[in-house]
Amino acid sequence: MELIFVRHTSVDVPPGTCYGRTDVPLRLTFPREADEVCRLLAAYGPFDAAYTSPLSRCTRLALHCGYPAAVRDVRLLELDFGAWEMQRYDEIRDSRLQEWYADYLHIPATDGESFEEQLHRVSQFLDELRAKAYRKVVIFTHGGVIACAQVYAGLVSLTEAFSWVPSYGGVVPIRLT
Repeated sequence: MELIFVRHTSVDVPPGTCYGRTDVPLRLTFPREADEVCRLLAAYGPFDAAYTSPLSRCTRLALHCGYPAAVRDVRLLELDFGAWEMQRYDEIRDSRLQEWYADYLHIPATDGESFEEQLHRVSQFLDELRAKAYRKVVIFTHGGVIACAQVYAGLVSLTEAFSWVPSYGGVVPIRLT
C-alpha cells in the first residue's frame, strides 16, 4: 500500500511558540501554498481513500485539494504539548522542560504526551489502515505524525525521526509492504 502524507501549510503563530494540538490559524499565504500542494498531489492520485487530522489546518487543506469527505481521525493529531501549548519555549517556566529536552522520546510534556506515545497512536492507525484493501491513500496531517509514520515504516530510526520532518505543505510518499 502506498501512503501519501501531506503536511499542512504554514501556520500564523509567532516563532518560538510551542503548539501541537492547538487549532492554530494558517498564514494568509494559504491559497498559494495549498495550490502548490494540490499540484504535487496530482502526480500521486487517484486515491482509494483520504484521511485527515481533525485540526482545521489539515481539514482546510484536504478540502482545498478536493477531499471534503476525508475521514477525520484523532490519531492523526500532532503531539500534545499539554500545559505548554501556545507558550513561547523561552517563557515556559516548568521545571520539567529541561527533562523533556533531554529525552522527548520518552518523557511527556506536562499534561501532554511523549513522542513514544504519539508513535503508539499513529502505529495503531497505520495497523488498522494496513488491514484494509487500499492501494493508495492520502493523509493530511502534521510533521510529528509524518515522523512517526517514517519510523513505523522502518525508513528512519526513532532517534532520527525529527531529522526527516517535511516543510509546511510537504508531500511524503511511504510504501508499506
